[in-house]
Amino acid sequence: MTVMAVISPPVVKLSVIIVNYNVCYFLEQALLSVRRAVEKLGQPVEVFVVDNNSADGSVAMVRARFPEVILIANHDNPGFSKANNQALRIAKGEYQLLLNPDTVVEEDTFRACCEFMDQHPDCGGLGVKMLDGQGRFLPESKRALPTPAVAFYKMFGLAALFPKSRTFGRYHLGFLDNDKTHAVEVLSGAFMLMRKAALDQVGLLDEDYFMYGEDIDLSYRLTLGGWKNYYFPGTRIIHYKGESTKRTSVNYVFVFYRAMVIFARKHFAPGNAGTFSLLINLAIWLRAGAAVLERLAQRVAPLLLDAGLIWLGVFFLKEYWENNHKFVPGEYPPQYMLLAVPAYIVVWLTSVFLSGGYDPPVRTSRVVRGVFVGTLVISAVSNFLDAWRFSKALIILGGAWAVAALVGRQLLAHFLKYRDLRLSERRQKNIAIVGSGPESRRVRQLLETAGVQARVIGYVNVGDIRAKGKEAVEPERHSPIHPFTHSPTEPSEALGELRQLADIIRLYALDELIFCGKDLPASQIIALMLALPHDPPVAYKILPEDSQYIIGSSSKDSPGDYYTLDIALNLYQPRQARAKRLLDLLSSAALLLLAPLLLWFQASKTGFLGNVLKVLTGRRTWVGLRYAAGPPRAVPAVLSPADAAAKSSLLNDATRRRLELLYAKDYEPGMDLGVLWRCWRRLGNV
Repeated sequence: MTVMAVISPPVVKLSVIIVNYNVCYFLEQALLSVRRAVEKLGQPVEVFVVDNNSADGSVAMVRARFPEVILIANHDNPGFSKANNQALRIAKGEYQLLLNPDTVVEEDTFRACCEFMDQHPDCGGLGVKMLDGQGRFLPESKRALPTPAVAFYKMFGLAALFPKSRTFGRYHLGFLDNDKTHAVEVLSGAFMLMRKAALDQVGLLDEDYFMYGEDIDLSYRLTLGGWKNYYFPGTRIIHYKGESTKRTSVNYVFVFYRAMVIFARKHFAPGNAGTFSLLINLAIWLRAGAAVLERLAQRVAPLLLDAGLIWLGVFFLKEYWENNHKFVPGEYPPQYMLLAVPAYIVVWLTSVFLSGGYDPPVRTSRVVRGVFVGTLVISAVSNFLDAWRFSKALIILGGAWAVAALVGRQLLAHFLKYRDLRLSERRQKNIAIVGSGPESRRVRQLLETAGVQARVIGYVNVGDIRAKGKEAVEPERHSPIHPFTHSPTEPSEALGELRQLADIIRLYALDELIFCGKDLPASQIIALMLALPHDPPVAYKILPEDSQYIIGSSSKDSPGDYYTLDIALNLYQPRQARAKRLLDLLSSAALLLLAPLLLWFQASKTGFLGNVLKVLTGRRTWVGLRYAAGPPRAVPAVLSPADAAAKSSLLNDATRRRLELLYAKDYEPGMDLGVLWRCWRRLGNV
């Protein structure tokens, strides 16, 4: 009788869970870094991606590029907690990591973290040192429990004023050394490594939280269960932040602070919870109001400044004209400056805005055209209003002053920022590429195809950096560079070696560095971010291996940005967007007038009327992208340009996406009229 040996399946050391929503470009980079970290760990790992109904091709990208990933594709967006729990319920790893898609982990991150957990059996949860896209430390890497006092100090700005205080700075534990290991109360959900045994004891994420607050809740329950949470700086990750929810938006304020209210009601005594809820609700309205005012000020400030300059100029012109040239001596009536001139200013500024006078790059011709049209409108209307017909000369002089004031203000702002008076020229960024020659050429092709306004100075040769190790990354402060041996006009030429990078930045006045992920490991990119001087400031971006996206972020509070092949779509240029909105309004008004007739031919009569109202209120557009991914703020479309194609019902999704991208790239308002004409029976689409 032969005895067969029973071989038990390998124990999974680590389960990595990533919840994704419409950030395909970041997810791709995160999974590439995860793949390298898994190789370095050398033990069985399972990786989950839970996609919450993304419309940007994330699911297809994961299936094509990462066949080893266990993909859960939801058909709705159940929220962060529920999506993570979907994977946690089937994950088998001894340790289980919640990881954001907008992160990059170092090659030794998983190995270092698992070793720490092995050596600290009391550790239920672990967080690491997080850096933003510019290599700056993110204070939420370590946090305290948001008790009423701690939350009060945070929400009302005392924590920001006294970040190192043991009393006021507890929210981010600013008094603890960022480079030393500490036991902490709260971990960040962007990187939250937990022991499965601890999760089995205290439970999974609380699904009452849609987004934000669930990490605080679970961290607290781990400590209540007798486990410790640790901040571990022995490895680092990049966390770009701000992608799924814009952190400066009103929506973020409400979602985040409402999550704090849920936490207070669950874990604080009834009396404390009531006080805490009151404070949070007060903070919500204060922060929301501040966010609205800040965004409004940024958009309205130039208009208000221009209005003030025009009003002052017209006032002095009136004084001069009254005293020197007025046909009938005497002052103009008070309503001239109080009512007529403000009305003129509204017309002038509206006309300049519609003509593109406030769109970058600023062009004097657009300002002149806008003021000229506005002046014609004012002159024409005043002819029909005898009581408001004051002086044609002052209207013309006011228009001339409006041009001078607007162009002068923009020239001054441009000079203060760029130290030159080339107003109509968009200042090109000076970019250098850190990588090999072949990858440098690929970066240049991507930038040129995307229409990025930049001047590629050259590339910094990394050589065989993977073989040399981390010491090859540290830039020398005063390495000799001979600038005339490398022509800045020929980007295929190497500017120097990696050790000379700091001097290359200064010599060529670089604005941006693009690191090639194929040539530089994540750990060495992070090391460079930390080692390079911050004066002059340089932006960092990364081109992941075999990717079409160049990814980066300018600060911890700004959303990540990227260069990609379809970044310069004509559809989303400001002038075309305004023309499209105007066309939507006019066509909706016409359709509303024709509704008694058109309703007879619509499959969904309520859908037709609903769409007309939604387009009028800006919640929908008649024609747009339905199959291809647009910007996060793009409103849904009733019709796709693919719907106007012959036998459109036979087209596959890939063909529809290509047709939509062609429409977006070459967009003109007339295209929408063509689609509406061909598809007028389908205006009730939902």
